[in-house]
Amino acid sequence: MAEYLTVILLAIVEGVTEFLPVSSTGHMILAGALLHYDAARWEVFNIVIQLGAIMAIVVLYWRTFEAVLRGLARFDGEAIRFTRNILIGFLPAAAVGIVLHKKIEALLQSPVTVAVALIVGGIAILAVERFARRDAVAMQGVANLPLAKVIGVGVLQCLAMIPGVSRSGATIMGALALGVDRKTAAEFSFFLAIPTMAGASAVQLWSHRHELASGADVGLAEIIVGSVIAFVVALVVVRWFVGIVTRRGFAPFAWYRIGIGAIALIWLAMR
Repeated sequence: MAEYLTVILLAIVEGVTEFLPVSSTGHMILAGALLHYDAARWEVFNIVIQLGAIMAIVVLYWRTFEAVLRGLARFDGEAIRFTRNILIGFLPAAAVGIVLHKKIEALLQSPVTVAVALIVGGIAILAVERFARRDAVAMQGVANLPLAKVIGVGVLQCLAMIPGVSRSGATIMGALALGVDRKTAAEFSFFLAIPTMAGASAVQLWSHRHELASGADVGLAEIIVGSVIAFVVALVVVRWFVGIVTRRGFAPFAWYRIGIGAIALIWLAMR
């Protein structure tokens, strides 16, 4: 029973934080420190349930994906540009992840790194909100993003390898800083999550296949339950997120990051 309570709590944290610019990985690490569970045993679970959250994007934007697939079948230019932009935006993170895999895993053991990154990232978001171009012209969708901006966002996504930085925060705020409008920046971040998180999950499942088979790690049943919960929660959160950033921007998430990071640092120093 205690194990499934941990499954539920971690899945809710994942679903809430995956697409918000607050760092899902960072929150998972802090949750591990707070709940005192064996982080190594739950490592695969924490990464693979991201697939559940990603499915929320597939469901919410199914018309977009259907249109792209139909367009690719008839060699439509817009569908080809959409696919090109997602693949090119994904490549820098994939390359860095392969080369620095071991060093990234070492960083994942440090709650202090997370707390500091949350604070620094919050300040960065406030700076981007303050100084980013207010006259950004709507790109009318991811397919129409210029290649230079796609590469720039892809490179900035690599910053999310540092726990606490936030993949969605790096990509959305990076896109805004490069002059992309809010709606297109958010959607590009959502779509980039699909190959990025799917690739990370596939690597983890393959790397830990023997542990999963032997039961040394959290089992497939728990992963499935966690993925379903993360999917349902993310479905609700993404709808809410798009609405709030349209009305109030990203500043509320910046102040949240700074606040939770400061609280985490104080707690880590006192424990």
